[in-house]
Amino acid sequence: MYIASTTAPVNIATLKYWGKRDKTLNLPTNSSISVTLSQEDLRTLTSAATSETFSEDQLWLNGKLESLASERTQMCLADLRQLRAELESQDDSLPKFSQWKLHIVSENNFPTAAGLASSAAGFSALVVAIAKLYKLPQSMSEISKIARKGSGSACRSLFGGYVAWEMGVEEDGSDSKAVEVAPLEHWDNMKAVILVVSADKKDTPSTSGMQTTVHTSDLFQWRIKEVVPTRFEEMKKSIVEKNFPVFADLTMKDSNSFHATCLDSFPPIFYLNDTSKKIIKLVHAINEFYKETIAAYTFDAGPNAVIYYESQNESKLFAFLYKLFGKVSGWESKYTTESLTAFTTEFETIKEQLNFAIDEELYKGVSRVILTQAGPGPQDTDLCLISEATGLPK
Repeated sequence: MYIASTTAPVNIATLKYWGKRDKTLNLPTNSSISVTLSQEDLRTLTSAATSETFSEDQLWLNGKLESLASERTQMCLADLRQLRAELESQDDSLPKFSQWKLHIVSENNFPTAAGLASSAAGFSALVVAIAKLYKLPQSMSEISKIARKGSGSACRSLFGGYVAWEMGVEEDGSDSKAVEVAPLEHWDNMKAVILVVSADKKDTPSTSGMQTTVHTSDLFQWRIKEVVPTRFEEMKKSIVEKNFPVFADLTMKDSNSFHATCLDSFPPIFYLNDTSKKIIKLVHAINEFYKETIAAYTFDAGPNAVIYYESQNESKLFAFLYKLFGKVSGWESKYTTESLTAFTTEFETIKEQLNFAIDEELYKGVSRVILTQAGPGPQDTDLCLISEATGLPK
């Protein structure tokens, strides 16, 4: 039996991917950009094993046996086996992994299907673990094309830091891949607060929501043809120049633009709820209060808020966020009592100058706070979820 393990991160798009020009190959209607988040806080750990004795491909996710029958998963496995078969054809001494069955065991350290990009981390971990098991020589960009077939945004989780998914123009998807815009080290003081507004499954799954938007929204056509291509170049430039105010404005505008196309779909799709909308107003109020852009919100296809900020502005931002969401769990794991008291003190020093009302009840709409930061791409790990004795989950 041969085993390989990897961890893979969640990424949160700052320039959104929404809509497919090819559903089967997961080819997008526009390019997108994301920030990869730290795996300390959000990651998938996957172990893949192969043996001549395995009778079928099997997948266990978070302790449960899951079906591998989905077309997306089958395409990923077929592509990886094809690359392995090419290696084997060049070297007779290699074991014939391409013909053997796989056992895959995967676990997340965060809620699955809650709008926290679990499929992105999951498919990237699956593809990278098997690529490692098969000892494939291809680059991460090449491997990202396979992850893309599993889950579009998964291709961006093959890199750390700041990542672009270039939509490509070829019909076979051969040029639709992820590339690094800038490594983590380039802009390593980028941090994020995730306000988990609802950890339930979404009303409208992303896949069906996308298709509704593509077919029914006039605004969507304007977005993909006029808005995103310009914004894609502007956002890459803001990352290269580490220009947070520009990056933040583009991120917030793009989130709003994406949700506007959902609202313009027919029937309309609502991913934001009342709590989400109050958080949007709050971030704008904080930026206006400081007379500078220190925070940027973005919302994927769900109500959870991701707020990006630079570490040097943490106390300014957390004066407000800890005041409003301090009763929600998630703070104690990252900050000492002294640090949290300092955020409270900071708020006390500015509260007399506030020109907007503080909603003391806002925390009731948030179930959890995840405090994280920009992070690296997939990592090799000594952790293994598969028993070497049985080939089954430990």
